[in-house]
Amino acid sequence: MSDKATVGEVITAFLEECGVGAAFGVISIHNMPFLDAIGRRGKIRYISARSEPGAINMADAYARVGARLGVAFTSTGTAAGNASGAMVEAQTAGTPLLHITGQIDLDHVDKEHGFIHEARDQLTMLRAVSKSAWRVTEANSALDIFKLAVRDAMTAPTGPVSVEVPIDIQQTEIEWPTDLSPLPITVAKPADAALDELAAELAKAKRPMLWLGGGARHAGEAVNRFIAMGFGIVTSTQGRGIVAEDHPSTLGAYNMYGAVEAFYDSCDAMLVAGSRLRGNETLKYQLRLPRPLYQIDVDGRAEKDRPYIPNQFVLGDSVQALNALADRLEDKMDIDPAFISDLQAARAKAETFLQEGLAPYGELLTAIQSSGGDDFLWVRDVTISNSTWGNRAILINGPRDGVHAAGGGIGQSIQMAIGAAIAEPDKRIICLAGDGGLQVNIGELATATQEGVRITLILMNSQDYEVIKNIQDAQYGGRRYFSDIFTPDFSAVAESNGWQYEKLSDLTNASIAIGNALKSNGSTMIEVDMATIGAYARPFGGPPVKKD
Repeated sequence: MSDKATVGEVITAFLEECGVGAAFGVISIHNMPFLDAIGRRGKIRYISARSEPGAINMADAYARVGARLGVAFTSTGTAAGNASGAMVEAQTAGTPLLHITGQIDLDHVDKEHGFIHEARDQLTMLRAVSKSAWRVTEANSALDIFKLAVRDAMTAPTGPVSVEVPIDIQQTEIEWPTDLSPLPITVAKPADAALDELAAELAKAKRPMLWLGGGARHAGEAVNRFIAMGFGIVTSTQGRGIVAEDHPSTLGAYNMYGAVEAFYDSCDAMLVAGSRLRGNETLKYQLRLPRPLYQIDVDGRAEKDRPYIPNQFVLGDSVQALNALADRLEDKMDIDPAFISDLQAARAKAETFLQEGLAPYGELLTAIQSSGGDDFLWVRDVTISNSTWGNRAILINGPRDGVHAAGGGIGQSIQMAIGAAIAEPDKRIICLAGDGGLQVNIGELATATQEGVRITLILMNSQDYEVIKNIQDAQYGGRRYFSDIFTPDFSAVAESNGWQYEKLSDLTNASIAIGNALKSNGSTMIEVDMATIGAYARPFGGPPVKKD
């Protein structure tokens, strides 16, 4: 090996040292030195997306499912701007992601010379959609900046980080570094005094709940210690699968139904671990949660700058804090003998309420669950079907087995399914999307075929923006402006992209169709003809709110 290499190759070698197995992006003249190095070295799989948001969404899901760093490449200017929406999604979900974007030649940056791919003050834009954003201005500082950027992305609270590198710096040769190792990741250790105080209060509870969010995904063993002590469990959508979702001590993600809120009223403590208690899961922060409310989080803002202010707060990693609390509480809890049976009754009522509202689609849920079994990845777009039942009624097996658009944007499902499939190639992928959402990034169907991944897409086709119509009916006097959309021939779309296709105009054969799709060697689109089957029994009009 030569004593010198381009910055593009040095950073590629560094990514290899970080354990990056795959990267996603759209090739351009302003990122070609990186991608040339990836191609020549042959150690990182590169997935050519059809759009910049597609690349970011793929890297996002790859990171979530694989519990590793996601990496995406874009060009500068318009391309970096295109990526912004997907970066917001990764920011909302707290995904450890490295967005590497090109930049024009250093001498022309931020000078509005009309250089191709130029963007005025691009770094400020990137800072708005990233946990942090960096610009490389000297070739010899590139590696140090990338080390800091990766550490920031991987340090809790994790998030997407952007680094822009001018094309002339990417091409510059530098001395081969002596150390390509990534920087160590610091884990926030909770204070003993805060743990002592919290344990003393929790020991008084006879009906305590533990609410788990995405920041507790790695805390499964610690959570099981709380279950053994008699705690009840409930999760956010991001926290699903930390506990087996059919465990008798959990409400699963049935976290805000009327029967569940009534059950909360009977509880005498709630400990929240790794969750922001987001608005769409708390009836816009009006859901009555048990008091006293305690919280564990690595983000200090959770103590005083959130809608739910905890009675006590512990700053630190959820695994360390939960294990330390369990050490202090084991053999000291006196749990009400009726507590868990009351929890089970509340969940049963919530499940019944949900099932009544999703008719006539009950058979579809049964088909998905039975066909998927215990080992599939459940990837969902924002569509009525996901908001009502996809986020909770289809049980997942582990904390990394569910991927959804946490930020509420549509059109991210196929990209996320591709990223999930690259992260876990031996698992079956079932993806749920609506017809409107699929059309936002329909070009990525070709990416799936090119990469040889296997995805079973359940396409809920209502031939409109159904949720928008429901909101217009409820809040705008039934004036349905701009909510009808042209629907393409999805069979032709599937065929032209090398996908298999089946249409369900009734759900009698749903299990057979999904089962066959999961056994196939390629990707399959199963179009559910909602216009023929009918609307849901209970209209859904956006995130639920508190009823007066």
